[in-house]
Amino acid sequence: MSERKLVSLDWAMKRLLRSKANFDILEGFLSELLFRDIKIQSIGESETNQDDAMDKYNRVDIRVKDHLGEDIIIEIQFQSEYDYFHRTLYNISKAVCEQLDIGMDYGDIKKVIHINIVYFDLGRGDDYIYKQNNQFKGLHNSDILELSAQQKKCFNKQYPHELHPENYIIKVNKFNNVAKDSLDEWVYFLKNEEIKGSFKAKGIQKAKKKLNTMKLSKEARKEYERFVANKTYERGVTKSKELDLKYAKEEGIEQGIKASEQKIKKAEIKAEKEKIKAKKEKIKAEKEKEKMITTAKKLLVAGLDINFIAETTGFSLSELKKFKK
Repeated sequence: MSERKLVSLDWAMKRLLRSKANFDILEGFLSELLFRDIKIQSIGESETNQDDAMDKYNRVDIRVKDHLGEDIIIEIQFQSEYDYFHRTLYNISKAVCEQLDIGMDYGDIKKVIHINIVYFDLGRGDDYIYKQNNQFKGLHNSDILELSAQQKKCFNKQYPHELHPENYIIKVNKFNNVAKDSLDEWVYFLKNEEIKGSFKAKGIQKAKKKLNTMKLSKEARKEYERFVANKTYERGVTKSKELDLKYAKEEGIEQGIKASEQKIKKAEIKAEKEKIKAKKEKIKAEKEKEKMITTAKKLLVAGLDINFIAETTGFSLSELKKFKK
């Protein structure tokens, strides 16, 4: 028996999960992904969204504390774009910069974690979850750079990259629907909008109860249906772009092969022509030489001076002596 359909996480984050009563759902997802207990302090639109109307519907800004009490800014992005990696870099940079007030100490900048939930083929790779952190690695002995003793004490961290932004990519469509651990259970939900009764990940059973489409009001259900239709259209456009890019690439390869074949064919024809030309020139030179040898022999028979004959025909004296014999 199939599980009851649930609303997607991106729509829920914009409509249902901003309520403090529902924070435990997102806290569960984030705790499983980051491997630490997360407590949400607030959910809102990032100030960055003010610069881009598209972001307003695809990015959510979450202020959290982890189990050590560290303040963290988490941004979750769903937007499907071909310049995704550049867009992510821009969003992370803005999330860092918009924290800075005049006179603020750089050491007060909160850690930024950027989570990308994508439903299209982003990059090439066999995994479905990727994490990026900016380690400083020695070029010669491959050691990882550590903070100084004073910095460790001040920031309660061991390495510089622990202070820098982290970037996660969850490639939902790459997931094979086999939930091997609690994080996979959340990815299963992201892909299928279903939660099995056997799932035990943090917050996931609460999500099953609270994100049930049947519990939405009539108005909210219509709004969600419009959202799903728009998302389906958006994914269709993205898929179409992917296919266009694929076909363009294949066509380019095919054209490249044809151009190469034509180039090789032209080179082969040119080489054959040069070979024939060289052969003709060789035959011509041999005939000319035979004629000159005949002329030299006739002059020798006529009794002309051998030095005169050598000067006239170009043959050496030794060659003319051989002809005379």
